[in-house]
Amino acid sequence: MRILLLHPNYHSGGAEIAGNWPPAWVAYLTGYLKAGGYTDVSFVDAMTHHLDEDQVRARITELQPDVVGCTAITPAIYKAERLLQVAKEVKPDCVTVLGGIHGTFMYPQVLREAPWIDAVVRGEGEQVFLNLVRAVDDGRFAADRGGVKGIAYADGDGQVIATPAEPPIQDLDRITPDWSILEWDRYIYIPMNRRVAIPNFARGCPFTCSFCSQWKFWRDYRIRDPKAVVDEIENLVKKHDVGFFILADEEPTIHRKKFIRFCELLIERKLDVLWGINTRVTDILRDEKLLPMFRKAGLIHVSLGTEAAAQLKLDRFNKETTIAQNKKAIQLLKDAGIVTEAQFIVGLENETAETLEETYRMARDWNPDMANWAMYTPWPFSDLFQELGDKVEVFDFEKYNFVTPIMKPDAMDRGELLDRVMNNYRRFFMNKTFFQYPWTKDKQRRKYLLGCLKAFMKSGFERTFYDLGRVGYWGPQTRNTVDFSFDRKRRIEADTAQALAKVDDGWVTMHGPKIAMRRRKGEENFEIAAAAMACGGGSEQLGDDAAARV
Repeated sequence: MRILLLHPNYHSGGAEIAGNWPPAWVAYLTGYLKAGGYTDVSFVDAMTHHLDEDQVRARITELQPDVVGCTAITPAIYKAERLLQVAKEVKPDCVTVLGGIHGTFMYPQVLREAPWIDAVVRGEGEQVFLNLVRAVDDGRFAADRGGVKGIAYADGDGQVIATPAEPPIQDLDRITPDWSILEWDRYIYIPMNRRVAIPNFARGCPFTCSFCSQWKFWRDYRIRDPKAVVDEIENLVKKHDVGFFILADEEPTIHRKKFIRFCELLIERKLDVLWGINTRVTDILRDEKLLPMFRKAGLIHVSLGTEAAAQLKLDRFNKETTIAQNKKAIQLLKDAGIVTEAQFIVGLENETAETLEETYRMARDWNPDMANWAMYTPWPFSDLFQELGDKVEVFDFEKYNFVTPIMKPDAMDRGELLDRVMNNYRRFFMNKTFFQYPWTKDKQRRKYLLGCLKAFMKSGFERTFYDLGRVGYWGPQTRNTVDFSFDRKRRIEADTAQALAKVDDGWVTMHGPKIAMRRRKGEENFEIAAAAMACGGGSEQLGDDAAARV
């Protein structure tokens, strides 16, 4: 049984400006397949190698796989669909499988627009994909696809069917990743010029933000044994020469006790590695006295979710409180020697020139080491997308990438929005370049910050930053001529929309009682701006009782 895994060649000029990120999904999936007895696994990373369709076709022809699996986040969905079509063209009898968050919730549309896909894996993929491979190996799959839990497929009549969900893997430490499947010399973090990894510390989230679907995808919040994670990191450092890692979790500090233990173990191991996380302002304030210990453990970069200015404008009291908290958290991190990055979400329908300028003023006042202005992206499978209704005009999912303005603000066109965001970037980093980074006293922080500046400048000169080269933006003089090249022919048809509305039926998560209570109280429809926060912008905390159960 020969298995080929593919990562589609999609680029947008977002996070990738910092380097080539290793697709961790393939290491965890490969390790699980090999533990299940399937060792003939190959991987083609079309994204990192910038492989075109013909080059991928040549690899498929060479390998002649029995099963071809491809992942896809929302903006990469069309590339993934096409690669699986190429696989069918090369080897018509191979089984083509799509995984990832987009297919999990958008499978009615995916299977109609890409009928060559034999199955969509829904949610956590390791056990589902292993079961599917076993069914193919045993000759059961063609006749009884419905016997594999956790997939969706189209039957002979074109009817889309979703099988009952596969239970989440409760003990994540059962998954031993095979990091050797990756070509490590290709995954370099530009700010440090070191190899980079993205290990899992936990999966899921106990909270249910309406703009996010991570909690819905993973269905349950599960956290690993800190020792197992540190063992994995030690292996990455010593065997694969990894010098920097980012924890893949949306918020690894949720489980305070286990995160502290994780840091303690890293200190004990004395590994030559630095790392970064995304987290929330409230967690930083909670752990104020522990920040020096986190830094000693190698934590060098913290990205904080902060609210959009359009949201902060809604409630003056809340605005003042939030601003004070954000500013304090950033200063606490800097005092501990940790590089800070503030995330701003822009591009909501109520965005104005004034709110964009306000984010710049906040960034200068809070003085984080870095700031990022991301375009609001209404994930088509999120609760908030349904609430937005006809306010969403663009259904070209390839542009759902945090750098393309999907929503058009009422007060400006998309070109002006992009131009004002670029103006924020120019002013913010010009100040950092000449007046702050070179004069940073902490030698390690200074070296790291200058490395980040190098990554920004490299992507700027190459016109890959924010996809500026593709859209034709060269400065304020071109804001009226930028072309986002939206494919207006892409729509969600009425019958598909009805099918998508039923996708969650039977998709049970740990959050059921919480959602039911929210609906009973009439709080199902949140204000758009009130919900639009960068991940980590919430204020809820995981209680001690809940933490003890995970």
